[in-house]
Amino acid sequence: MRLVYFVIVAALFQIPFSIAAADAPAHVNRLAKEKSPYLLQHAHNPVDWYPWGPEAFAAAKKENKPIFLSVGYSTCHWCHVMERECFENEAVAKLLNETCIAIKVDREERPDVDRVYMAYVQASTGSGGWPMNVFLTPDLKPFFGGTYFPPEDRDGSPGLKTVLAKLKEAWTTDQAKVETTAGKIADALKDLNQPAGKSDAVRLDEARLGGAFEALKKQYDPKQGGFDPAPKFPQPVNLNFLFHYAARSGDKQAREMALHTLAAMSAGGIHDALGGGFHRYSTDDRWFLPHFEKMLYDQAQIASSYLDAYQVTRDEAYATTARDVLDYVLRDLTGKEGQFFSAEDADSAIDAAKPGEKNEGAFYVWPAGEIEKLLGKDAALFEFAYGIEAKGNVERDPRKEFVGKNVLHLANSPEAAATKFGKTVDEVKTSLAASRATLLKVRSQRPRPHLDDKTITAWNGLMISALARGGRVLGEERYLAAASQAADFIVERLYDPKTQTLYRRYRDGQRDVAGFADDYAFFIQGLLDLYEAGTDVRRLKLALELQGRMDALFADAAGGGYFSTVADASLLMRLKEEGDNVEPAASSVAALNLLRLAAMTDDKALREAANRTLAGFAVRLDRFPASLPQLLVALDFSLAKPRQIVLAGDPGSPTMALMLREVYAPYLPNRVILFADGGAGQQFLQGRLPFLKDVTVVGGRPTAYVCENYACQLPTSDLAVLKKLLAK
Repeated sequence: MRLVYFVIVAALFQIPFSIAAADAPAHVNRLAKEKSPYLLQHAHNPVDWYPWGPEAFAAAKKENKPIFLSVGYSTCHWCHVMERECFENEAVAKLLNETCIAIKVDREERPDVDRVYMAYVQASTGSGGWPMNVFLTPDLKPFFGGTYFPPEDRDGSPGLKTVLAKLKEAWTTDQAKVETTAGKIADALKDLNQPAGKSDAVRLDEARLGGAFEALKKQYDPKQGGFDPAPKFPQPVNLNFLFHYAARSGDKQAREMALHTLAAMSAGGIHDALGGGFHRYSTDDRWFLPHFEKMLYDQAQIASSYLDAYQVTRDEAYATTARDVLDYVLRDLTGKEGQFFSAEDADSAIDAAKPGEKNEGAFYVWPAGEIEKLLGKDAALFEFAYGIEAKGNVERDPRKEFVGKNVLHLANSPEAAATKFGKTVDEVKTSLAASRATLLKVRSQRPRPHLDDKTITAWNGLMISALARGGRVLGEERYLAAASQAADFIVERLYDPKTQTLYRRYRDGQRDVAGFADDYAFFIQGLLDLYEAGTDVRRLKLALELQGRMDALFADAAGGGYFSTVADASLLMRLKEEGDNVEPAASSVAALNLLRLAAMTDDKALREAANRTLAGFAVRLDRFPASLPQLLVALDFSLAKPRQIVLAGDPGSPTMALMLREVYAPYLPNRVILFADGGAGQQFLQGRLPFLKDVTVVGGRPTAYVCENYACQLPTSDLAVLKKLLAK
């Protein structure tokens, strides 16, 4: 059906369609009043932009014009390209203003708008991406769209001028036909995006986990690691599932798939060897040439995957990479009040004297001559280790930004370098560390990529989780402090306690946009991880409150799971995410949150809500077994016997810190941690867990109780005994 409507639209406009991927401003439009960095980037375009909202909708109806909806984000490379080529072009802007009401949307602030129209673009063209540009009727129904449009026709693709000219003709001569077609497309889109449906007849059992593992094996790249061919994205949701599945089944292949992928990512150019953190994805299949933007949600999830790998293996290489990511975030993506910023751009200025001339990756790549000049006698060793070549190491450069430049990647191990240069491995590691520090210092003086400094609640929740876990797994109190400070920021700046409402975005003193399901789910997860790491029962209390609010706003009582948004008349349809992608689906995270909360409180209603959520995606899992790996992590938890580790005693004592370090040392995926400190925390939990009345310190020392289904083994204050109990 969707292809039929696409053909109708293409015929209507007679357009051969394909998708390609200082001084005082002369123009100021409505976006100048916005807070979004992306919208502000377009505030001085000659395009008469509106933000998404009633004013734009009313203008389209009053002037009887179609809407040109353009969606992107501030660190998007091709968004910048289209702005330079089209939206800063006076001729294109004039035609656009005459023909349409132009609306700009920051997809990171308004994922609800992005998801609806991305569903249309993907259904009608077979692919999607950003910038996304869609033409709508004044009542917001789509009838033509794509991603990047050049200004003029190019390589068989229509230019924006051509599209606008055809649109103007069709709207002027046969508006009724366009609107009829748009109505049919909207109806088809709603049918196409109906949730897969709930199936109580299908069992969600351990066989589901095995089926998903078999599906992932087919997608796995045994040579380079990761899943699917280029472009290759880190997919932490897959790694999370594989670690869980390996722990349950004992399948060594699942474990090695995850570990191999993480090792390959760390060695590749997708990993910033100097400044830490990971770029968004690799343009090739070997993790070498990245798309250079850095996203907060990637850092959070990837750090958590390396923490898992360290727990599984006790290999310090994984711990080092986890620290590298967390330190990058604390250094470069953290605000003065402890909040986390959203992203750093892929593009940056080539020369500080020419800030308008930007290339992708300019901040990160190196000519060999500069490295040799800076490192002197140590250059040869560094070049061998990091694959530096005199003519540049990018073999196929479609955009010419990287001619003669090198992307740092770990081409040869320290052991191989030691053999080649007649040094010990420790000498090689010391030399490489010193060289990296030298290059990082020089790189820091280059023009930095643009920083998107808005705070997104959902992504901050993911980062709070990673830092809270990292603080305990790695024994770094500063990570715990950072997680706690960020949580306080969200509570103080983005939460209204009177209405129990989260907001999505904060920037420049303003909070805006009511939170979506992922804002609630990801922040609840962060609060739970923070509680388990640090004993503060306020985190657990707030998590319970927010879960109740999330249920009220987003739960699908009939079909199970959670809608992404509340009911909104300005949106064509209310969607439910049915896949775990670069970010997990809100329903997947919520299912695990509900199960953890149920294990912490023995609340049957929470457990039933989790089971409804799992059942709501049974049909989806039938069709696409590996499409919801994070939901399957929740299923794994639900199939395990509830396991509680209860710690009694002074939460601030050195002994308690050592106990927590022991608890976090092994990989224990299906457990919760509770604190019986004799104070408010224990009082709050005792009303829900009567067994805690008998949980006290023994001999005046912090004491651990390892319990299964609330039945506890003998208490211990001995770390060696605790280690044995956890290993059972």
